[in-house]
Amino acid sequence: MDLDAFTELLTPRGGRALAEAEELAGADPVAAATALRRTYDAALTSAALTQAGLRQRARAKFGSDAGRMFFTPHGLEQSTRTEVADHRARRLLTLHGTAAPQHDTSAPQPAQHSTAAPQPAQHGTGAPRVVDACCGVGGDLLALARAGCAVTAVDTDPLTVAVARANAEAFGLSARVTVSVADAADVSPEDYDVLFADPARRTGRGRTFDPMAYSPPWPVVLDLLSRARLACLKVAPGLPYEFIPEGAEAEWVSFKGEVKEATLWTGAGGGRRATLLPGGHTLAAAGVRAEAGAPGGYVYEPDGAAVRAHLVGEVAELVGGRLLDPMIAYITSDALVRTPWAAAYEVEDIMPFSLKKLRAALRERQIGNVTIKKRGSAVDIERLRTDLRLKGDNSLVIMLTRIADKPSVILCKASPPA
Repeated sequence: MDLDAFTELLTPRGGRALAEAEELAGADPVAAATALRRTYDAALTSAALTQAGLRQRARAKFGSDAGRMFFTPHGLEQSTRTEVADHRARRLLTLHGTAAPQHDTSAPQPAQHSTAAPQPAQHGTGAPRVVDACCGVGGDLLALARAGCAVTAVDTDPLTVAVARANAEAFGLSARVTVSVADAADVSPEDYDVLFADPARRTGRGRTFDPMAYSPPWPVVLDLLSRARLACLKVAPGLPYEFIPEGAEAEWVSFKGEVKEATLWTGAGGGRRATLLPGGHTLAAAGVRAEAGAPGGYVYEPDGAAVRAHLVGEVAELVGGRLLDPMIAYITSDALVRTPWAAAYEVEDIMPFSLKKLRAALRERQIGNVTIKKRGSAVDIERLRTDLRLKGDNSLVIMLTRIADKPSVILCKASPPA
């Protein structure tokens, strides 16, 4: 899909092609293309079918909003799911000292098209002026504008900019948004209240985990942060700690138990934090160090965001627990404590790791289905599942880990979530 074909999608004729392409979703691709080609040229047919497929995939991140949005393949892959972007926008307003208004539901306004150097958008008194230095298709841009921010957004790719503009128009947010083609390095964050940046984490060879390979590169990102009054930087959850700028707060966010991303906040104090969505629970580092101790009747598996944020000690304190091993993020306790910060398991048995003994224990319990978890173990889970030769009607959770630095197996049952 090129810029011309996408632009045609925004015309009445293109809208009809897209609507027809969405009705053909799930059909044989060749048959769908043949049907559309009876009315539309090849370029519009391809653009419509591509966009219809992207909208279908985007429902996992954007829900019903996906049916009104536009995407590029890479833009969809890197975009933030709605719940996470909304959380970040609310927190940005809190740190800025601005109350969040209700979502704007006014009629769509014409988008502001500009190819000049980005200038701060002026959209009313008191609205935080945010510069989105690498806006992509606009997932965060929409959340910020809906929260009441005046957003000036840039991206280096003309097609991506056109998509972001179209998304702002689709939700009636153009009056709060200016989108233009520009390099993040040319942004002047000191001219705004807040800098938001989501550097691209893909290269020609695919996803990259090296911040120096981000686009813009890490040194450019750090320069932008150093000049911003308040900044919010979206990064991969596996960002090495040594890349966190001094004085920044690092927040890891999980959604329904899966760690989605990390956010670095500068200009608002330092520290580490984990946030659970959709519940909105948040936990900040308090310097708690958990001691290791003997196994109890329950084992707790902390949420991944708490593990990434090095908050296992804080979670252990919440459940009155201790670590099974000083280097492993499994917590044990003598009592069941309900918390959204950890999944709880009732211990049935603990034994040194031995395939023969484990197989015998499962056979005795007539276990035919197992959930296998591991931390600090080199065992191949899928090979172990085959080697266990499971047979029976019962289920069990197997934890492969170390206890007092010895390879061990914990047989347990999951407790209902908090």
